[in-house]
Amino acid sequence: MEFNGAQAVSPSPSKHLQKGNSYKMADFTVHTAETAPEGSKPLLEGATAKYGFTPNLLGVLAESPAALKAYMDISGTVGQTSFSPTEQQIVLMTASFENECTYCMAAHSTIATGAGVAPDVIESLRSGSAIADPKLNALADFTRATVENRGQVDSAVTAAFLAAGYTNAHILEVIVGVAQKVISNYANHFSHNQPDAAFAPMAWEKPVSV
Repeated sequence: MEFNGAQAVSPSPSKHLQKGNSYKMADFTVHTAETAPEGSKPLLEGATAKYGFTPNLLGVLAESPAALKAYMDISGTVGQTSFSPTEQQIVLMTASFENECTYCMAAHSTIATGAGVAPDVIESLRSGSAIADPKLNALADFTRATVENRGQVDSAVTAAFLAAGYTNAHILEVIVGVAQKVISNYANHFSHNQPDAAFAPMAWEKPVSV
């Protein structure tokens, strides 16, 4: 998906800090290809050419060329799974919801819209409510349980996932998607990263009722 002409938004303190919670603040730079370490420059240049801007997340990860490469590699791998584009976004958004990552929820709401994910599915993912399609809802439930229980998912949840039409290979592919979001969600928490202008219209906060 292209986001031509979008401008980056400078990071500001997260909602956690605004509420006075005791979070260790780390001062991260949102790099561009000009300021990034040498190992990150070609990766950021490629991302900028692809999207039309340098996403803040990649700018933060660029501080470590290894972290940036790991994220971009695993993101590409998620795209190679047997999940459809809609299913990929369900995994990524459910994990981001559970990890309360405002940046990734805004970004993936935008990406999912561009990928043709049904609006009602996106809204369910943003609100934490059940998806109307039973199979897709089983995927969201299994992903949520995987994140919440650190992979030690109740056998009944796993059985329901498999009964919905998924396989053991899909279990492993959910783990791949969750791993992608561990990198981005946690990096965004440490850096208090803010959504880029391209993602800002889909800004998100976890619903109070959830």
